[in-house]
Amino acid sequence: MVNSIKGVFISCDVPMAQFIAHLNNSLPPSQKFIIQVLKLDTTCMFVKPQAEEMIHSAVIKFRDQNSYAKTN
Repeated sequence: MVNSIKGVFISCDVPMAQFIAHLNNSLPPSQKFIIQVLKLDTTCMFVKPQAEEMIHSAVIKFRDQNSYAKTN
């Protein structure tokens, strides 16, 4: 019997993967969203579909906090 789980595939660079893993680790066990991190390439992971929008929002907020405009 084959078991399957619906998930969203995320591929990103190493710092963003670490940020997403930190988000996952900061949640209580019942709310963790990472299904699996690929062993050969730690920049690819499967997450629960219901967490997709939350991850997207957190990444945008993180990116905006760490973006700097060049001043003249």
